Amino acid sequence: MKWVTREKAKVDRVACPWLIRRFIDSDPAFVFLPKDTDWSAITDGTVFDVSGCDLGHHGESVSFDAFLDRFGLHDPALRLLAEIVRAADSSPGQPHAAGEGLRWIAHGFSTLGFTDQELLKREFPMYDALYAECQRRVRAAK
Repeated sequence: MKWVTREKAKVDRVACPWLIRRFIDSDPAFVFLPKDTDWSAITDGTVFDVSGCDLGHHGESVSFDAFLDRFGLHDPALRLLAEIVRAADSSPGQPHAAGEGLRWIAHGFSTLGFTDQELLKREFPMYDALYAECQRRVRAAK
């Protein structure tokens, strides 16, 4: 499938492609377009993390939350990861403490001048590690 979003990816626009590739679509194609794109005119792909789309921000929820809900992903470790992504990408009432570190890292990657495709390649291992830690913490809490 083709997945379409805004260019200049940071937190949610990297976390969502990681989630898509890892849990939703084993062979995705990610397309990053300019912010001023007419998103309603996109008919040959699934638009995410742009204003007004279903797989976007709604209230305190970010696009990562929307993907979890749409695709029925109820894994407690993914839900914990969503709290971290939400804290890094928006301003929730009760942000997860790890969110600020993720924000710093994501913004640091974006300042290094990589293309959006390069950002995905370089940051996916970080999300693998963060997910592994979320799994560990969820198991330890039981």
